[in-house]
Amino acid sequence: MIGSALDGIDREILAALTADARIPLVAIAARVHLSRNAVKQRMERMERDGVIAGYTVVPGAAAARGVTAIVMIYRADRMRDDRVVGALRGIPEVVRCDVLSGEYDLFVTLHAASMDRIGEIWEQIAALPGVENTVTAVSLTRAIDRS
Repeated sequence: MIGSALDGIDREILAALTADARIPLVAIAARVHLSRNAVKQRMERMERDGVIAGYTVVPGAAAARGVTAIVMIYRADRMRDDRVVGALRGIPEVVRCDVLSGEYDLFVTLHAASMDRIGEIWEQIAALPGVENTVTAVSLTRAIDRS
């Protein structure tokens, strides 16, 4: 199994483990709406397939691996309903979504494992009903981080 063959639930499980490698199975199960046993089976499958290689916290530069991108979304309905925001909530790589004044309606920050995954997410967002246009920028380097 390779990263692109993972389904949304697998990616949510990986996101939960990446954020906290010690998160209890029951907490992951509640987050992805599956039983504890189903989550355990998925994790064991990902371990067998080499998607999960271990459960070690790696501080420093290795912890910052991945790609960050910003997607500015212009909605045809100008924010009259919350279906787009609801759909964005279901994408684990969406780490922030701000509602804006001005030309664009949403400012979405993505953090994904690869450019390929950023592309998949962009396609998913662009295909959402109500999304009229997007502008995407990829972060090359982080000059200031006050988070």
